[in-house]
Amino acid sequence: MNYLLGAFKPACNISITFSDGKNRKQVPMKKENGQTALVPLFQSQETISGKVCIDPYQGKKVEHNGVKVELLGQIEMYFDRGNFYDFTSLVRELDVPGDIYERKTYPFEFSTVEMPYETYNGVNVRLRYVLKVTVTRGYAGSILEYQEFVVRNFAPPPAINNSIKMEVGIEDCLHIEFEYNKSKYHLKDVILGKIYFLLVRIKMKNMDLEIRRRESTGAGANTHVETETLAKFELMDGTPVRGESIPVRLFLAPYDLTPTHRNINNKFSVKYYLNLVLVDEEDRRYFKQQEITLYRLKEDASS
Repeated sequence: MNYLLGAFKPACNISITFSDGKNRKQVPMKKENGQTALVPLFQSQETISGKVCIDPYQGKKVEHNGVKVELLGQIEMYFDRGNFYDFTSLVRELDVPGDIYERKTYPFEFSTVEMPYETYNGVNVRLRYVLKVTVTRGYAGSILEYQEFVVRNFAPPPAINNSIKMEVGIEDCLHIEFEYNKSKYHLKDVILGKIYFLLVRIKMKNMDLEIRRRESTGAGANTHVETETLAKFELMDGTPVRGESIPVRLFLAPYDLTPTHRNINNKFSVKYYLNLVLVDEEDRRYFKQQEITLYRLKEDASS
């Protein structure tokens, strides 16, 4: 029985290390099993290099038809789990067919890699970058090893960043104007604004400001939209008087936000909204939603 168990063990151990792994920033990433692991952080146009080590188990010989390493950028839809769409695919051949009797190390390098999209783990979709090593074998089946890493890309502050001014009201009952200082925010920004009450003829219970993320996947009739409320911030408790002004000051840093993603490879989009919610004493809800754009500022590299 022990012999049978041994027969199904892989013939070797494969490890992938990055050249600057000890000095490069590591960020937490949630794995499929729910656990969190620290992985290296890169940005587009960086060179990704390192070593692949193949170590045969004691007494085993690894016969192979070639060894290669691939750098893959992939999108996976959760309704089609296990099928990855590759938008980036680079390959380096590491070895010609032959036998490996003892530990063997192969250097690899992918220079100035174009990685236009950020790593993203959503409700119905994920975008990942991975190094994939394949030891190609025939009858015994190929041996595979994966090493994921995270990509984050920075953007300069927008040249034009208009404020948001809107009105919401119910005829002869309620009339509110609200203003936010800008429409585009970086991930560590502060949303500043004011709510003006021009007419109040209903009894208010409270008023909240929510940050909502809307993830759209698929296209046409197969589009699936998932909306999450990421933050809920109470602006007011009780009924305001006419002419009252309520200040808004909402810090974005504590929340799990990503940049806005617009039509990534025709597969998905991620948009953010500020949702102003008013609740009256009869628990009726009135709300006004406004889209905002989020981006990752260069100074945000520490996050």
